[in-house]
Amino acid sequence: MRNDSIMRSHRRNFLTVGALGGLGLTLGDFLKLKARADLKEYAKFPATAESVIHIFLPGGIAHQETFDPKPFAPVEYRGELGTINTRIEGEKFCETLPKTAQIANKLTVIRSMTHGEAAHERGTHNMFTGYRPSPALVYPSMGSIVSHEYGPRNNLPPYVCIPSMPTNFAGTGYLSSSFSPFSLGADPADGNFRVQDLNLPTGVDEKKFNTRRSVLDTVNDHFAQKEKADNLKAMDTFYDRAYSLISSKPARDAFDINAEPAKLRDEYGRNQAGQRMLMARRLVQAGVRFVTLSYGGWDMHTGIAGGMRGSMPAFDQAYAALISDLDRSGLLKKTLVMVSSEFGRTPKINKDGGRDHWPKVFSVVLAGGGIKPGSVFGASDSTATEPERDAIGPEDLATTIYHALGIVADKELMAPGNRPIEIVDGGKVRKELLG
Repeated sequence: MRNDSIMRSHRRNFLTVGALGGLGLTLGDFLKLKARADLKEYAKFPATAESVIHIFLPGGIAHQETFDPKPFAPVEYRGELGTINTRIEGEKFCETLPKTAQIANKLTVIRSMTHGEAAHERGTHNMFTGYRPSPALVYPSMGSIVSHEYGPRNNLPPYVCIPSMPTNFAGTGYLSSSFSPFSLGADPADGNFRVQDLNLPTGVDEKKFNTRRSVLDTVNDHFAQKEKADNLKAMDTFYDRAYSLISSKPARDAFDINAEPAKLRDEYGRNQAGQRMLMARRLVQAGVRFVTLSYGGWDMHTGIAGGMRGSMPAFDQAYAALISDLDRSGLLKKTLVMVSSEFGRTPKINKDGGRDHWPKVFSVVLAGGGIKPGSVFGASDSTATEPERDAIGPEDLATTIYHALGIVADKELMAPGNRPIEIVDGGKVRKELLG
């Protein structure tokens, strides 16, 4: 649904605001009422997901060596790795994913993802925003959109990156910097892991902290009367959220991975993949709305078989543990988990035993949060060169994720210069992905 009629209604109603002043309705009051009306207009469907965990595998992971093997293709296409049966009847994964194969009945594997950007930065922009890169405008990431639309929950940041922003395109784009992600600044797998700036400084107790907060509020009020700049508003929002986080023990405790049982930490794996995914589960359980975590480096132009054998076991163990853990706790029903990369790899093995960049077709995996379990959507052709059926682009993927979260993707936000920009332009909800 487009909102041209809503925008026209805004313009008509704006002309009558002066007349309403005599009734005691100020312009500010009017705009607040209109905002509430717009929210009702957009709220046409219930959300099936309350949170998202986005597992980003940077560099462009090979679909052939993971979720879309081609066992009957010539060896120069299929590569040297074998396949393994999954719990989706008749479907196989690469041998690199034995644990994931056992929980495949909880997943939807998209084998027909496609776009036209073969450069890392441009492909990453596509997958994080649902937009092709533009020289005129930087678009906001899905995490920042969710932060903008819903805000904090339980005194926790609405959007968190583990261990840090994996790319500039995971940020706010044209939105205010107040919707930036909170980055841990450290790896949960480190033995001395501690989130940066989360605890009170040495020698400052809660009484002193609250006194300083009161002084800061007084200073902020003074500047707010003098300036109306976006960066000041963003800074106020930043300090408000930081204060809520530091002053709330339950919020601080959400980041304490050492509180998890040793047995569960072992189930995930005592490594970067395992502890990052466990931290993500802790955060969504506590109330974070959108978590982006990154793991590994998958730009394997040489020796891809050895590279995958070395890097995939930790991912396979951690991902299977995450889905199983979310399922046991009941969180999987309301947590959408997405595994993505910026593109795939070339159909044919190159002279160095690797694969090069290939955006024409690749795989994305979804689970939970209203996603249809135990299915494969779309297909690549016999050599994993291009989609054979049901091609899906980043704009459709983003629109479908927003739909699961209860966000209408063609809602218009205001970019610099008061330009109305749709959250996603031209995307469709792919209902075949939904349960």
